[in-house]
Amino acid sequence: MAKVEIYTKAFCPFCTRAKALLDEKGAEYVEYDITMDQAKRAEMIDRANGGMTVPQIFIDDRHIGGSDDLAALDRKGGVDPLLNG
Repeated sequence: MAKVEIYTKAFCPFCTRAKALLDEKGAEYVEYDITMDQAKRAEMIDRANGGMTVPQIFIDDRHIGGSDDLAALDRKGGVDPLLNG
């Protein structure tokens, strides 16, 4: 199974939606809550090439983007191959 990482904030509906899609796929993921963690927030921005919104999702260190990006990739059938490597 792929290494999945997701940067989130508290009370973020887009984060909830992205995690629900990953849960539906049976993906295990590491969640980094950046609500009060400036170091993790800076790390996220750096890894996401300046992306400042949450969530920011990475699968095997590949930047997927946010919730809408993950959903669009799933509609094209692109998430399952990445998760199952």
